[in-house]
Amino acid sequence: MADVDQASALPNEIPSTLDGLNATDSNGTDAVNATVAKFVATPEGTALAYGSLVFMALLPIFFGALRSVNCSKAKNASDMPETITSRDAARFPIIASCTLFGLYLFFKIFSQEYINMLLSMYFFVLGILALSHTMSPFMNRVFPANLPIKQYQLLFTQGSGETKEEIVNYEFDTKDLICLAISSVVGVWYILKKHWIANNLFGLAFALNGVELLHLNTVSTGCILLGGLFVYDVFWVFGTNVMVTVAKSFEAPIKLVFPQDLLERGLDASNFAMLGLGDIVIPGIFIALLLRFDVSLKKNSRTYFYASFLAYIFGLGLTIFVMHTFKHAQPALLYLVPACIGFPVVVALVKGELTEMFSYEEVSPEEAAAKEEAESEKKEQ
Repeated sequence: MADVDQASALPNEIPSTLDGLNATDSNGTDAVNATVAKFVATPEGTALAYGSLVFMALLPIFFGALRSVNCSKAKNASDMPETITSRDAARFPIIASCTLFGLYLFFKIFSQEYINMLLSMYFFVLGILALSHTMSPFMNRVFPANLPIKQYQLLFTQGSGETKEEIVNYEFDTKDLICLAISSVVGVWYILKKHWIANNLFGLAFALNGVELLHLNTVSTGCILLGGLFVYDVFWVFGTNVMVTVAKSFEAPIKLVFPQDLLERGLDASNFAMLGLGDIVIPGIFIALLLRFDVSLKKNSRTYFYASFLAYIFGLGLTIFVMHTFKHAQPALLYLVPACIGFPVVVALVKGELTEMFSYEEVSPEEAAAKEEAESEKKEQ
């Protein structure tokens, strides 16, 4: 998924189809390498950079997990979660590897400049939508009650009569339009300047939406997904130069960055430490699943959520420690996967709830509605 890395020359990693790629900083690899050659980060700057990355990584996991609890109850199609089954999880590392190698070939054959231009426009649109969705709950709280709110609906259908089928049915209002306008300003800022703050706003929005809207159906599915990506991560980082090549060529807001020379150069700093979104989203959807499991127990506790959340902090901290000890970029999932799976399993063993945890299963909103309807019919009979 992604490495914890410095933007100088240490390799970053590339995606899954969910999280995208890691890349060098948006000003270009050559500029970054030239800067790094002249600048050595101070201990204070390094501590601030990695502390900020850890803090930023925790935000979408914590709030995305909380929002995921209510996500499955949403009636708006855009807010409904995408359920990942065990079959999806098993195929995911293969799809991610094909995507990675395909990008590698693209960058070898075609001009890097034109590919990044297309990708910038693609992520410009996605970033605006993701940031707008992220801001929506906040806007609902601060929007003045005395201002009129108009409702809108975007509907696309296919066919006619009895064969008519909805393709898109999106309902929104005045508050959503305001969020969209603010997000568009950030999008234009990112396209024109590629500033690291704009990059992080889009990155945080992508990560939060991923944790909120991507739902694992069982703990076993989560273990399959994390285990498969654990192997993927280690292989592509240490086994080939494909990851490094694509990472250095790809420019997109699919990583969080923070300058290590912020104290010396302020907002114009350019010597970045970075963390790929895959190292946030992949463990994050597993942590969110455990929070929903906590809720299903109806014991008014969040034991498994807090255990996995602390495990994530431990794993990410260990990644940074090893990277600085051995002076080499590290695939973060190498440390995050054992921690995020191991901690909750140990807690479940101690509490005697291991079987209950692995038997917990979520259903899609459609299946849940059908199940409720069937139960209500039985009661009526």
